[in-house]
Amino acid sequence: MNTTFKTVPSSHITISELMLPSHTNFSGKIHGGYILSLLDQIAFACASRFSGNYCVTASVDTVNFLKPIEVGELVTMKASVNYVGTSSMIIGIRVEAENIQTGVVKHCNSSYFTMVSKDKEGKNAPVPGLILTTLKEVSRFQNCVKQIALKKEREYQRSIATFGSIENILSLNQYNIKVKLQ
Repeated sequence: MNTTFKTVPSSHITISELMLPSHTNFSGKIHGGYILSLLDQIAFACASRFSGNYCVTASVDTVNFLKPIEVGELVTMKASVNYVGTSSMIIGIRVEAENIQTGVVKHCNSSYFTMVSKDKEGKNAPVPGLILTTLKEVSRFQNCVKQIALKKEREYQRSIATFGSIENILSLNQYNIKVKLQ
């Protein structure tokens, strides 16, 4: 059992970046792929700060794009460790965009990255335990536990599913598709 523990605030990372025209997609909004790249960077920094090791992205569990980000807005990302396992951590990230002329701030994205701590040989390395000091931190930790359980249940259901059964094929008539098997 790990005897080293750290607080959630010891993992806090904040980055801000001005959104430029070079970051846009074809509709003139900031490209989601660019935001994903920034999310991965802050998740790495947060996990590495907390664990004291190099960390890799194991999965991107949730990325909710809530509002578009405009050119000229100041994007601020705030990350913290919400959950720790043996060598893994779930990093919660909040993305806000500020219109720097009006001062209006909008919540644009919430994301959860699972990061894994690695030692110098590239093997999984243990991470410190997590000290939860507020009800919000406890709630975030519990939400991660629920999400892990739901993910395991989905994986189990996928492993036992019989997608090619006649019953499953016939049930597809409720969707906007045509089944033409050859």
